[in-house]
Amino acid sequence: MSDQRRLPFVQFEFAGTLGLEDGRYLARSREATGEPERVLVVRVAAAPEPPRRRLSRAKPRPSAAGAEPATVPLTTLTVITATPLGDADSAERWLARVRDDHELLAAELEAALVLANRAIHAHRATVLDPSLADVDSGRSLAARVGFGDGEQLADGRFAAAIEVPPGSRRRRGQAMRPQERLAAVLGGREAVAACELLLLRARSDLDAERSREAALQLRVGLEALLAERGALRAPGQDEDLAALEARRSITGDAANEALQGELEAERTGEVTETLQLCERVLRRKRALG
Repeated sequence: MSDQRRLPFVQFEFAGTLGLEDGRYLARSREATGEPERVLVVRVAAAPEPPRRRLSRAKPRPSAAGAEPATVPLTTLTVITATPLGDADSAERWLARVRDDHELLAAELEAALVLANRAIHAHRATVLDPSLADVDSGRSLAARVGFGDGEQLADGRFAAAIEVPPGSRRRRGQAMRPQERLAAVLGGREAVAACELLLLRARSDLDAERSREAALQLRVGLEALLAERGALRAPGQDEDLAALEARRSITGDAANEALQGELEAERTGEVTETLQLCERVLRRKRALG
């Protein structure tokens, strides 16, 4: 393997299909130069055959008890960085740093997820299918970081890699045990506030670097949170709720700017701070009841 072909990669495996078809997708930077930055390779194993077109609607068939469960497809997403690592020693040192530095490892995983979700977002908008959800490393069956040459990585192989343990792939909120609340909601003893899902969508957009969508979603989410503040009362909430009331103006300004185009870094920072404050209010309510 030549020095110039040792490319870093991040790879995820997910159960099922994500909407993306097999292929290689070149991602360019959003700067004026538009230089190639990364390649997203999508491979779907054991995908079911597409249904044949029928002149009439197919009828449901009897289902036998104890029938074998259907095979679940496996989707592998490999994000390859275009910048080579250099010689073998340099590549091994880079991989060792990633293995030993939790923040660097998290940054590699997050950057790969941003590109993967950028592709899913484009496909979702193209086919007008809101059921196609962003991916999350915590829900992957496997995650690995390593290096290899371009042809290896395009085929799903690599020269060297580390497996990322599930505990290192958890994201915010995944450590919480939701069973009690799920039972309460299904049992009619508790309801999900509208602001909760609106703010989750804002978080998904912000994590995927869709700052315009995040700003627009946050404005509605914040207004819903303030309208539903009576249901969010808990010890320690008053100060944060007052701060959110004071941030309505800048949140509205950010949303108005988002209607015109991409946000400046300062505006994105304001959106991030407001969303974090909203999330703190929701977490406190869940913790304290």
